Order: sequence, then C-alpha cells, then structure tokens
Amino acid sequence: MENRTPLRLAVAQPRCVPLDVAANARAHAAAVHAAGARVVVFPELSLTGYELDAPVVPVDDPRLVPLVQACAETGTLALAGAPVAGDHIAVLAVTGAGVTLAYRKMWLGDAEARRFRPGDAPAVLDVDGWRVGLAVCKDTGVPAHAERTAALGIDVYAAGVVESARDAAVTDQRAHRIATAQRVWVAVASFAGSTGGGFSDAAGRSAVWSPAGEVVARAGTEPGESVGVTVVGPMRGAASRSAPHPAG
Repeated sequence: MENRTPLRLAVAQPRCVPLDVAANARAHAAAVHAAGARVVVFPELSLTGYELDAPVVPVDDPRLVPLVQACAETGTLALAGAPVAGDHIAVLAVTGAGVTLAYRKMWLGDAEARRFRPGDAPAVLDVDGWRVGLAVCKDTGVPAHAERTAALGIDVYAAGVVESARDAAVTDQRAHRIATAQRVWVAVASFAGSTGGGFSDAAGRSAVWSPAGEVVARAGTEPGESVGVTVVGPMRGAASRSAPHPAG
C-alpha cells in the first residue's frame, strides 16, 4: 500500500438554504472547486439542510448537475447528504460520472426516527486504493459503528454531521476516540450557520484528525469554509487551509 497516490482529503461547510436543493448544489460545486481535493466531505443532509420533512433527492435529480459538473472538472468525489427513497438519511457519492447512493445512516436521533428508517450495514468506498468508511452524525457516537466499519478495512472514517455551537466539543470527543481506537484518519464535515430544522447556530469547526488523534486541519465557524489535508501514508499528513469562499 506504500505506492498509493497521496490522497487529498477535504471537509466543507457550505452555506445552506433550507429545502433549496438547487442552491445548495451550487454551493457544493463552489466548495468542490475551492477545495482542490480528491475527496470532499459535506455535512449531514447538506443538500436540503437539516429539514426532517424534506422531500427525497433522487440520484438522477437534475438539480445536482452543477455538482456533477464540478466533480468532473476537478476529479473529485463529493460525499453529500440527502434524504433518499425508502425513508433514509443518506450519503450520496457524486463524481463526474453521476450520483450514486453510497450509505444509509444506521443510528438515528429520536426526532429522525419518526420519519426515517435506519440503514442496515456499514459502507466503504475505494478511492485510488484508499478505503473510506462512511458515517452520518449519531453514527459517530456509537463505538460499534466505527468498529464495524473499520473491520471492513479502512484508512479514513468520513462523517457528515450537524451539531449546535454549544455542543461542538461532542464532535471533537467522538472524532478523537474513533481516530485513536481504530488508528485511522477521521474527516468530519460539520454544518455552520443556519441549516434549518432548529439549528440556527450550527457549530462549524469541520476538521480532520490523524490516526494519533491530532487535529491537523480545522475550519472556523462561518459558512463557506473548507480545509484539507494530504494523506501520504500511515500516521503522516500535510495540512493546509483554504480561505473562506462564497458558497452560493
């Protein structure tokens, strides 16, 4: 595995317009261009905002075309959040070739469970020989989720979350635990600003942790920021920060 191409990995917290998939897809596209990464992770339900009654987003939704085009132009895999058919909170894998359903959230919050159903299996994507495990928000708080995902063989645990500013430390604690327990890189994209669904002050502070549990890249609290790292091998990485950019 030593001859793998270094993996450029970014986490983004785009500006969100609740329930406006078209506007949010354009914001995702802007983030993809700004990040300059092979993989860009987005927050939970990033394409709709944290609106638990949002209509499902089909994989062939024409409103996602700007994001598909951005991924085609940059060679990026974007991991975006959306409600999908079957009443699941999901991660959509977006590339220049189109959109596929990559993962269904396994552990739901109480309010989420009134509409959504849990997914039944962890998921891993292979990206240029790097194995990226997928998670959504509450999944990160359940040690069994990281254990089951890591058992599939992963280098990176990528999660999209939404958390209030007052509870930002929760995300940090969970990410540190996963990184050190599983000895993997952890990339968490966390909504910033207002996201709908009662989150008028989401935490932001998206970050990437090394397998040693160290924060190697950290965004601020404003919408439109992204940060990234270049993963070059076990326990090694070079961090860099992108300037906040317009997201709409």
